[in-house]
Amino acid sequence: MDGSVIRAHACAAGAANSTADNEALGRSKDGFGCKIHALCDALGMPLKYILTGGQAAECKQAIPLLENVNASAVLADKAYDTNELRGWLECRGIKAVIPPKSNRKEEIECDFWHYKERHAVECMFGKLKHYRRIATRYEKKAINYMGMLSFSSVLLWLR
Repeated sequence: MDGSVIRAHACAAGAANSTADNEALGRSKDGFGCKIHALCDALGMPLKYILTGGQAAECKQAIPLLENVNASAVLADKAYDTNELRGWLECRGIKAVIPPKSNRKEEIECDFWHYKERHAVECMFGKLKHYRRIATRYEKKAINYMGMLSFSSVLLWLR
């Protein structure tokens, strides 16, 4: 599980009868864009996506991504280190392979041998961003961009 910021092209703004929040567009320090929150399997094939504005925190989308997914372990980076997510995973018997943030008061162990497998989601984002339409968001509507993400995911399966 991971998230990636996508810069939106200038023509992506201004959808008729809509707002930037409804179309998963927002401002971050990098400018106008959106964020793709993705869940993939152990082979790096995407399972679920959630689109939010570029300023959205990754940890807020972790539980909605993991709902209705059968997993034995969740591999995520430090951005997902929250007590809420760790408790949610523990209640379901899912192993949390998340390194602790540097400002965490109590020390939490992380299985770094298992954590090395997280490269699969990074590689998935790298392959997705080979498609120009994904790397630079041109669509005004979030549903159209989500359709392009789904189509690109099928192309990843076919490679």
